[in-house]
Amino acid sequence: MTARLIKIDSLEADTEPLRQAAQVLEDGGLVAFPTETVYGIACRVKRDALSRLNRIKGRGAEKHYTLHIGRNDAYEDYVPKVDFRTRKLIERAWPGPLTLVFELDPIDLSKQKSRFHIDAVETLYKNGSIGIRCPDHPVAAKLLQLAQGPVVAPSANLAGQTPATDAEQVVAALGEKLDLVLDGAPCKHRQSSTVAAVNLKGITLLREGVYSEADLQTMARVTFLFVCTGNTCRSAMAEGLFRAQLAKKLGCSVDDVEKMGYKIASAGTLDISGTPASNGAMTACGLKGVDIGYHASRHLTRPVVETSDLIFCMTKSHCEHVCTLSPEARQKCLLLAEGLEIPDPVGQPQECFNRCADIIESAVTARISELIL
Repeated sequence: MTARLIKIDSLEADTEPLRQAAQVLEDGGLVAFPTETVYGIACRVKRDALSRLNRIKGRGAEKHYTLHIGRNDAYEDYVPKVDFRTRKLIERAWPGPLTLVFELDPIDLSKQKSRFHIDAVETLYKNGSIGIRCPDHPVAAKLLQLAQGPVVAPSANLAGQTPATDAEQVVAALGEKLDLVLDGAPCKHRQSSTVAAVNLKGITLLREGVYSEADLQTMARVTFLFVCTGNTCRSAMAEGLFRAQLAKKLGCSVDDVEKMGYKIASAGTLDISGTPASNGAMTACGLKGVDIGYHASRHLTRPVVETSDLIFCMTKSHCEHVCTLSPEARQKCLLLAEGLEIPDPVGQPQECFNRCADIIESAVTARISELIL
């Protein structure tokens, strides 16, 4: 019998068919649905349904299937811990044409195995990893949100054939093998999603699709910003000390921190630019083995604030200045030294600069220890 075909013209008007489709999945059926890349075959992670899907796709039980989610934060149920760069990539790329393969450490993997049914564990977590995709299509998102448990969704095609990019192609290739086909118009991109592996060591492109490797690296870049008044003393020292400690944690040279996907910057609330770090600041950092002789001051502007991911200020007044420039920055703007304002050593003896550098170094150490990198 040929699969039932339902055309979805308006998501608001056609919610009931999607509820029916979700029930088909719960009952062990297979539903073809549109994404922004190609059509997929939705299947609840249940043994009988998966066996049927394997027969259609010509896959052995040992093969990977990718979990599909309807919200970009739903991955948190399946991956308990991700690094800062991966979280940034998810925020920018999902929903979208990107499949991420998360590698879990043994402790996290053990925790996940205790949470899910054996069918889900054996299907989703293979070789210590799980692939997850969050499609950018309203029909896909709603169907996956309505599903009562984890759903996998390989491309809608027989083994060796080209994935379908519209409902007619699905029916022609698989009409007698599926239970339901949701027609949500032709796919936007008409090509497969990009696939990348992510772990604490970085991002590795596994298959190029809509996004290139350069696209992924750009979306995953994290910027830390340090703010003081003139950007010649405190924030200049903070930038240099943070970069040095971050390089140590990442196991790379100071010069390679940016290649690892982290940009470290600083700026001042005063409208001055191009001034080098003060002699006192350079000497204090030099005593700690950190060279900030390259530094040139920069004026803090709204674009600088908005393109930064975490902003560390020396005083509360600096925080307020940041939030005046961009009220949305309040959630990402913090005092560098939690609960403590760092006084300005400008015009003071070298000992004051040295003490200031000690305070900044301790604060930087604490902040880096809080980050999953």
